[in-house]
Amino acid sequence: MSEQISSGNDVPDMARAASDARLMRSLLIGIFLFALVYALYFARDFFMPVTLAFMLALMLTPIVRLLRRHGVPEFVSATMLVFLTVAAVAAIGYFMSGPVIALANDWPAIGRKLSERLTELRHPFERLLEILNQVDRAAETTQEPGLQKVVVAQPGIVSQAAGNLLSGTTTIAITFVLSLFLLASGTLFYEKIVQSFTRMSEKKRALRVVYDVEREISRYLLTVTLINAGLGLAVGLGLWAIGMPTPLVWGVAAMLLNFLPYIGAATTILLVAAISIITFDSLSYALLAPAFVVLCNVIEGQVVTPLVVGRRLEINAVAIFIAVAFWSWLWGFVGALIAVPILVVIKVFCDHFDSLRHVGNFLAAQQTIEAAEDEAAAPVVADR
Repeated sequence: MSEQISSGNDVPDMARAASDARLMRSLLIGIFLFALVYALYFARDFFMPVTLAFMLALMLTPIVRLLRRHGVPEFVSATMLVFLTVAAVAAIGYFMSGPVIALANDWPAIGRKLSERLTELRHPFERLLEILNQVDRAAETTQEPGLQKVVVAQPGIVSQAAGNLLSGTTTIAITFVLSLFLLASGTLFYEKIVQSFTRMSEKKRALRVVYDVEREISRYLLTVTLINAGLGLAVGLGLWAIGMPTPLVWGVAAMLLNFLPYIGAATTILLVAAISIITFDSLSYALLAPAFVVLCNVIEGQVVTPLVVGRRLEINAVAIFIAVAFWSWLWGFVGALIAVPILVVIKVFCDHFDSLRHVGNFLAAQQTIEAAEDEAAAPVVADR
C-alpha cells in the first residue's frame, strides 16, 4: 500500500521537475539571445565584416565548385573571383562618386525645386505647419529667463568623415580577405564538422545537412544577386533612354535596394520620381520614369524571381519587416541590406532539423509541404 502511495506521489514530482527543466531551458535561451544581441550591437565592427565575408563566400561557392570540376584549383579560382569582385566594386564606386557627390551638393536646390513643383499639394498642410511653428515659437518664449541651453559639442565634419572612411575601408578589407580564405579553404570546415561527431551515422547526417544548407543558400544568394544586377541594368538603361540624369546611380540604387523587398523598391521609385519631377517640364512625361521603375520591379518580383528562385524560399512580409527593422537598428544600412539573406539562411537551417522546423514554417510565405503533410497525418495518428 505504501509503495502505491509513494509511486503516486512520484508522478506529480516528475511532472514538476520536467516543467522546471523546460522553464530553465527557456530562461537560458532567452539569456543567450539577449547576450547575442548585445554582442552583435556593441561588437558590430567585428561581426559585420565577418558576416559579410561569409555571405560573399557562400555566394561565390557555386562558381568555385564549377571551376574545380574543370580542373581549376580552389585557391586560384577564389583569388580570381575575389579580385574581380573588388575590381567591380571599385569601378562602380569610382564612376558613381561624381554623380553622388553632385546630387548631395544639389540636394537643397532639388528640395526647393520639388517644393515649387508640388505647391498645389502643399496647401492642405500649410495651416498645420503654421500651427506647429507657432507652438515652437511659444515654447521658446515661455522659457525661463535664467535658463540656458546646453549644446553638446559634436565632432567636426572632417574628423567624422575620416573616421567613417577608415571604418568603412577596414570593413571592406576584412570582408574580402576573409572571404578569400573561406573560398580557398575548400572542404576544410566540413571536415572539422564531421570530425566533431563520433558515430558514423551522425557524421553522415551532419555532412548531408551542411551540404544541403550550403547548396541552397549559395544558389539563392548567387541567383538573387544576378537577378538584382539584371534589374539594375534594366532600370539604368531605361532611365538613360528616357533622359533621366545620372542613370548609373539609379541603376546601382535599384540593384542594392532590391535586396530589401517592398521597402527597397518603394524607395527607388520615390527617389526617381522626385528627380524626374524637377528634371522634366511636363508632369506627364516626368511620371514616365517612376512608372518604368514600377514596371521593372513588378516583372522582377512577380515573374522572374518566382520562376528562377521558386516559392520554397519565400519569406512572409511580417518577418521581412521585422528583420529589416532589427538589423538596420543593429548595423545600419548594411544590416538592412543583408537582413533578408540572413533570414533565408535561418529558414533553410531550421528546415533541416525537426525540432526547428516550426520556426522555418513560421518564416515561410506560405505553408510548407512538410507542415501540410504533418497536419494531414495528425488526425490519422490521433485515431490510432
